[in-house]
Amino acid sequence: MSDHPDPLIVVVSGPGGVGKGTIVDRLVERDSRLWLSRSWTTRERRDGESPDAYVFCSAEDFEGRIQASGFLEWTEFLGNYYGTPAPDTSAIGGRDVVLEIELDGARQVKQQFPDAVLIFLLPPSREEQERRLRGRGDPNDKIFARLKKAEAEEPIGREIADHVLTNDDLERTIDEMLAVIENERSRR
Repeated sequence: MSDHPDPLIVVVSGPGGVGKGTIVDRLVERDSRLWLSRSWTTRERRDGESPDAYVFCSAEDFEGRIQASGFLEWTEFLGNYYGTPAPDTSAIGGRDVVLEIELDGARQVKQQFPDAVLIFLLPPSREEQERRLRGRGDPNDKIFARLKKAEAEEPIGREIADHVLTNDDLERTIDEMLAVIENERSRR
């Protein structure tokens, strides 16, 4: 993936509303040796959502990138595409790669890169997850679909993850993730 020896690939996964986006943004702010891959999506940007939360694109652009083998993984969920672009090695610059992706994508990345470190995040409770989803402005039908998906995915995520963390305190969760990353670096 780069000219440098084997960057660490850190896959951050978990159900919607667990705080993945906030956490990965803070990780790369705090550790300059991390490079965040921005996922692509065809869904509309939520009110108040950062324009760089994703690469927002049309279905046609997304499908063109699929045809060009431009994604490490991709999936369709709730009528929209989501995908992780194959990293541009010149952009990485020898840093370790952070991918923020749903569980299906995390499995795909682990199959391609068995040494990737999968960190699965859990919400402190289903009620808190629902509160966070409502707080970001998701409509009811999408909230219920995400909660149902979370119930199905959490046992699988726990089983395949290298590390499972509960995001009940943002700063502590970020500290725990940075410690996991440092430990993984020292083992390589």
